[in-house]
Amino acid sequence: MVSQINYDSINNMQFDVLREIGNIGAGNATTALSQMINSKIDMKIPKVELLEFKYLADIVGGAENLVVGILFTLEGQANGMMMFMMEKIAAHRLVNLLLNNPSDKITDDFTEMEMSALNEIGNIIAGAYLSSLSTLTNMLITSSIPYLSIDMAGAILSVPAIEFGKIGDKALLIETEFGDKENAVNGYFILIPTLKSYEAILSSLGL
Repeated sequence: MVSQINYDSINNMQFDVLREIGNIGAGNATTALSQMINSKIDMKIPKVELLEFKYLADIVGGAENLVVGILFTLEGQANGMMMFMMEKIAAHRLVNLLLNNPSDKITDDFTEMEMSALNEIGNIIAGAYLSSLSTLTNMLITSSIPYLSIDMAGAILSVPAIEFGKIGDKALLIETEFGDKENAVNGYFILIPTLKSYEAILSSLGL
């Protein structure tokens, strides 16, 4: 069946629902991270946008900016990709919080333990967003194991752009800041369902 919507025809009410999914997902992710490090984490209200792929790299500091990207494929009743991205220095801050390292411990590379911690962070954040989406839509949505990459933003974002460029050129970007004043971390959650999956999600919500 051919999808009856496209990214350019999503109306305000539909976008408000997508924004609410982003807000709830970000809140759940922050709660999960707080439990993981056994310490309260504050979160600013997320900024949610529907952006063309070509503008995503600018949001995270430009195509040549070094970032950590944790990529998942969506499976079940919704298909597509999702990615959690943060600047490399922000990833160090988050790992320091998790591993109780000194807040100023920032090196060029991540240790094996720190890489493992990043994968676990990715799993928890993805799980929190998917749980929110599944609960709101009553759909069964699962994700693949995470694929973690540290590279320039343009290179990491080229993966979903190539994969989904043939069906659309936009992604749902959820930008949030969490942590404390000394260890503020900007995180970027990018959700790229197929158009058919977007339609299924909106339809399940009566839109």
